[in-house]
Formats: sequence, structure tokens, C-alpha cells
Amino acid sequence: MSAGIDAHVHLWNRAVDPQDWIDPKTMAPIARDFDASDLGEMLAATGLDGAVLVQSSNSLEESIRLAELDSPAVVGLVAWVDLAAEVGPQLDRIRENAAVPVVGVRHLVHIDRDPEWLMREEVGAGLAVLEREGLCFDLVVREWQLPQASRLAARHGELRFVLDHLGGPPEPGQGRSRWAMRLRDLARQPNVVAKVSGLTSGHAPGSWGPADLADPVTIALGTFGPERLLYGSDWPLAELGGGAVPWKSALETLLDGLSASESARVFGGNAADVYSLF
Repeated sequence: MSAGIDAHVHLWNRAVDPQDWIDPKTMAPIARDFDASDLGEMLAATGLDGAVLVQSSNSLEESIRLAELDSPAVVGLVAWVDLAAEVGPQLDRIRENAAVPVVGVRHLVHIDRDPEWLMREEVGAGLAVLEREGLCFDLVVREWQLPQASRLAARHGELRFVLDHLGGPPEPGQGRSRWAMRLRDLARQPNVVAKVSGLTSGHAPGSWGPADLADPVTIALGTFGPERLLYGSDWPLAELGGGAVPWKSALETLLDGLSASESARVFGGNAADVYSLF
């Protein structure tokens, strides 16, 4: 039986890696530090064996510190490097004293000052290095950036792209047809997979159930299929919506029609393959 893997979690120590995006008033449940022991407790509660740790800041120093975490809960790291600079030496620095394998790279594209960051020539050169290294690139983008992601994935056909949080589907009532169309366009690139994650943090705890998430999950399943979807809790941000446990339970309900083997792919097998974890 394949290991259960949470494909998207974060850890932070704000004394060394400030998370300025956390509003202590509106994000009180996550306005504290989270360490590997907290992660272990969350994984035990959700019945999973390990997690892919994902950078939270565009900071090489943060990625170096995350890579040094020695915990059985962390099976891989999606780090940050400056893709517009020399990528190899940065990866060497992260790996120098690493206890966690670097399995991918991510840049906070959705908040970058350059709206065309994905299209920059020097970024393309950096992605070519990831391709040679056998690493993935996590796409954290908004719906309007999905067409750029599609062009990028077509341009780098040998690089595996992982779409975080389904590209940010609009909230109910905002209209999802354009997002769904752009998601389907991206899914036409065979080197793209997607994380079913980040769907509950905008909902108040106890105010939502599986039915409230059915539309984006159904669209994602129909677009990528169970062989190209990865479960991610987006913990600790999941705490904003009540926690990782109700989110995983809701997704299990929504995916109840899958076979046991298909479900195992979504809840770990695909992450293990995509990120070459074992």
C-alpha cells in the first residue's frame, strides 16, 4: 500500500523568517509559529504518513533552514531560489546541510510586482536548470495568470509543473466559467498536475461542508482525472477554515466515487511519483 502524503504544508519560525502577510487580527489561528512537532500531530490526525514542505517566503535563507529540518514528517521540500539568477549555486547552498531532499522550486508569482514574471527570458533559463536537475516547479498563480502558465508549460515540455490550489478558483457567486476554461487549457499540457488544496481558508470554521466545495473539486477531477491530482492540506492555512481534518474529510466525501486505487493516487501516490519521494 502506498504511503499517504500531504503534498502541501508550511512551517515557519517568525523570529528568523517573518511572515508579514499574516494579519494577526483576521488570521489569528495562524499568527504563531508552527514546527515539525505540530506537523506530526496534524498528519496523525489526518491519517497520513508524511508531507511535502513548501516555502512561504521568497527567501533563500528560509529554504536553507527548512531543508535542515530533520523530521520523519517531512519527506521533501519545495524550496525557493531566484530563477532569474544562477540557479545551480543556490541549490547547492540549500542542499549543503540538508536533511530533506529538495524536490521542487516555487516562486510567489501571484504577488510578484512583475505581472509577466513567468514570461521573463531569464526565468525560462532558470526553469531549464530545474528540468536538468529533475526538479518540479510549483505554480502559485491566480486565475488571470493561468494562460501564462499554459504557455510556459508548453515551452518547457520536459519540466513537471505542479499547479497549487487549483489556480485559485473564484468564490461562489463570482462565476467560475472563465477559471474552468483556463484550467482545462492548462491541463491540456501533459506535464502539468494539480493540487486540490487551499479551498477552505476563505471560509469561516463550521460554515461550510463538502457541498460548498463540490463545484471546484468536480471541475478539477473532470479536468485532470485522479491520476493527475494531489491532495494538499495547505496547513496551517487550513486552520483558517477549521483545520486539515475537516478539509480532508470533505475531499474524501467528494471523491467517494473513485476506486480505492484512484483514491490512493490522490492521497499520496501521485505526490510520491511527481516529486520522486521514494
